[in-house]
Amino acid sequence: MRRMPQIAHVDVNCFYASAERAFDPSLEGRPVVVLSNNDGCAVTRSPEAKALGIPMGEPWFKLAPRAKEWGLVALSSNYELYGDISARVMELLGRYSAWLEVYSIDEAFLGVKGSPVELLALGRAMKAAVRRHVGVPVCVGIAPTKTLAKLCNKWAKHNPAFGGVCHWDSVPAPVREALLGRLSVEEIWGVAGRLTKRLNAIGIHTIEDLTAADPVAIRDKFSVVMMRTVLELQGTPCIPMEEERIGRDQLIFSRSFATPVTTRAGLRQVLSVYGQQASARLGKHGLQAKVLTAFAGTSHYNQHQASYPSVCVALPMPTADPVLLTRAAHALLPAIQEGLKYARAGIMVTDLRPTGNQSLLEPFENPHEERHIGALLEDVTRRYGRGAIGLGHAGIKTGLDWTMKRDMLSPRYTTHWDELPLVKAA
Repeated sequence: MRRMPQIAHVDVNCFYASAERAFDPSLEGRPVVVLSNNDGCAVTRSPEAKALGIPMGEPWFKLAPRAKEWGLVALSSNYELYGDISARVMELLGRYSAWLEVYSIDEAFLGVKGSPVELLALGRAMKAAVRRHVGVPVCVGIAPTKTLAKLCNKWAKHNPAFGGVCHWDSVPAPVREALLGRLSVEEIWGVAGRLTKRLNAIGIHTIEDLTAADPVAIRDKFSVVMMRTVLELQGTPCIPMEEERIGRDQLIFSRSFATPVTTRAGLRQVLSVYGQQASARLGKHGLQAKVLTAFAGTSHYNQHQASYPSVCVALPMPTADPVLLTRAAHALLPAIQEGLKYARAGIMVTDLRPTGNQSLLEPFENPHEERHIGALLEDVTRRYGRGAIGLGHAGIKTGLDWTMKRDMLSPRYTTHWDELPLVKAA
């Protein structure tokens, strides 16, 4: 009975589309695409949409003319719903292991132990629990290393014989070798197109080829990171489970506009909103920033207008105060040219440090910080919804044409009281 530690990789299938189907069963079996910001292009495709040949990133304006013919359903990105569904999935997975690493919004690694039979049973139990209690389908890959666990998950997802759960040690060695020999090296976690070409140039075309390579020779020709990948493929764990990071290096608030902004007044409102959002996020994580960078830009496709101004402001003290952050962001306004069609703007706060980590002498203390204005704004926002209150220009209700376009947004079923689903008994 094998009791050595193993790693389980759990990944939600077509996450955005699956989250939509969890509350709208009529979407089951139909081709569904979820669009990017401002309903731009397809960022998630259901299996039925992929079967139609719709590529990732295909612009919606190209798909729209044939949507009715295909029976294609297009939805705007419902970030509120996806974030909540993700949190529910991760909370549920955490019940199966005290060793959980949330890798992205739709996937996680878990540390697990047991015999092959026990681990397969555990994988099936997690898969069934997520489907039953959250309503989204997942696949599970279990192996001695993270790289192999990701590979097992891919096999489980694309090979119906595994039933959505694949355990490396439960697959007969000849079958594993045959699968590795058929898969391109590009299928490995962390190997991109350019690296694939370099590997192909030295005769490594399949995963089996890379598994058989000498790790030291790979390190000399490529990098230590690539050597770790080879060792992981050979069954030696080299990528440890990571604990949740408390600190952050930077926070960025930026989006493309649904309608271009052509005035300084419009950009002032945008920067004010982002400054308030940055304050709320810093406060949530118990951080303060020492540097703020504000930027804007016209569309890269606009050949007649080109303007990409930016400004970096050293804040007088580490702060999360919305007044100081907004004032610093407004330093960009003199560089804005009236009449140009700005398609994007944003702010980035860096040099982050824990709140209260550095005490200031009384003459240098920020009075706004002491009044907890940022916390007050966030409390009101949390209770009455985003847009209920704003600081200065961020509180202006009119002129929000620049906000993200989501014309095909489904209800935010789990995060907004007035959009909760209703169940009626016949």
